[in-house]
Amino acid sequence: MNYASFLQLHDELSLLAVIVILLIYDIFAGEKAMRYFQPFAIILFGIHTVLNCMPRESFEVAGGMYQYVPMLTYLKTILNVGTLIVFLQAHSWLNSEESIIRRGEFYFLTLCTLLGMYFMISSGHFLMFFIGIETASIPMATLVAFNKFNHKSSEAGAKYLLSAVFATGISLFGMSLIYGATGTLYFSDLSTILTGGPLQLLAMVFFAIGLFFKISLVPFHLWTPDVYEGAPTSITSYLSVISKGSAVFILFTIFIKVFGNMISDWQSILYGLIVISITLANVFAIRQKNLKRFLAYSSISQAGYIMMAVISGSAVGMSSLVYYVLVYMFSNLAVFGVVQAIENQTGKIQLNDYNGLYQTNPKLSVVMMLALFSLAGIPPFAGFFSKFFVFSAAAQQGFYVLLFIALLNTIISLYYYLLVVKAMFLTKSENPIEVVKSDTAMKISLVICTIAIVFIGLFSTIYNQIATFGFGI
Repeated sequence: MNYASFLQLHDELSLLAVIVILLIYDIFAGEKAMRYFQPFAIILFGIHTVLNCMPRESFEVAGGMYQYVPMLTYLKTILNVGTLIVFLQAHSWLNSEESIIRRGEFYFLTLCTLLGMYFMISSGHFLMFFIGIETASIPMATLVAFNKFNHKSSEAGAKYLLSAVFATGISLFGMSLIYGATGTLYFSDLSTILTGGPLQLLAMVFFAIGLFFKISLVPFHLWTPDVYEGAPTSITSYLSVISKGSAVFILFTIFIKVFGNMISDWQSILYGLIVISITLANVFAIRQKNLKRFLAYSSISQAGYIMMAVISGSAVGMSSLVYYVLVYMFSNLAVFGVVQAIENQTGKIQLNDYNGLYQTNPKLSVVMMLALFSLAGIPPFAGFFSKFFVFSAAAQQGFYVLLFIALLNTIISLYYYLLVVKAMFLTKSENPIEVVKSDTAMKISLVICTIAIVFIGLFSTIYNQIATFGFGI
């Protein structure tokens, strides 16, 4: 084996260097130097993002276990930008949270999960995929329980860990069935061997369950509301966007590259999951009074819409998926940013607490409104265009009934998103939330998200550039 070939892993090596530098800084820096740790971490990770944002030529490493195609650069850059926004939004929380031993732990664990996602989406072998998903999942459980002296955070961590263990075990059993039936775990070899026999179909279902869990598709979603509510808000936003985006992409990749000959089988499975995920999530979202649980069900519903790109199984579907993840990231992080800014200062998280918010915090109210409109798919905001592209991808493959059901559910989602807008702008309150003073990092993150929500859908070159590489996986 030519070990020099590993030097081609620019993204992973660069991120690993960032992790090591921050770890050394955290261990050896004194109290005075730690005051600059967070700005240094954000700037260093920003440099990593800029240096690795340009696509390169396709290549393979380790006999094809690791595979790179230009499309991966776009997805990894989206994950990087989302993580950078999460770091900006977490700045105030990390400075005010007394239960945290060292801030460096948050950055170290978060970047370790991101490294695992890198390996997961670049995998060309089930062993590499499993290493990646475990590298991402184990630190994530620690992050969910990060506020270890908070009962809800500890409970959320336990629920996430136990659910992840069972989901991973079932998925690993599916991989073992695949190996037992074929004698190989390479994606390229399996694409010609798997034909859709009963054992192979069972193996595919077992394997997919692990990713359905990470994506929070019904009925594998039961952990989501409790974990979203109990975890620190910065972790919740990271879990709802970054983790979900990487899981959806690798699911699409494996369904096409490995189970391409069984497309009718997995399309039938996804059809049912999409319908029940969108419908049940929308119905339960209407009943929520806690905003983090509300956003949990919103996230489940959005996962159903994303899967409409997957079910298409086409190059258009892949481009639509990456574009949807990009738009969803900015929209969801904007909502979580507002929620976190208010929670950090007031501790209020209930929907009723937002009554009359516009009276005291007009800027935060407008950002929240624009983000919710984007999530609902209201034109001319970016969410409208992302939904249009995934709907078009599904329609091109003849899923007209599914498209009709999704459109009906869009109306339902518009209703519960407008409940929040109504509370902020129309419902009067004698004691509205006090004026919230966000720090500079939070303001920067919200400005970035707002600009993206308003303008990203108007620049068609973004989608065209993604579509240029088509289905190159």
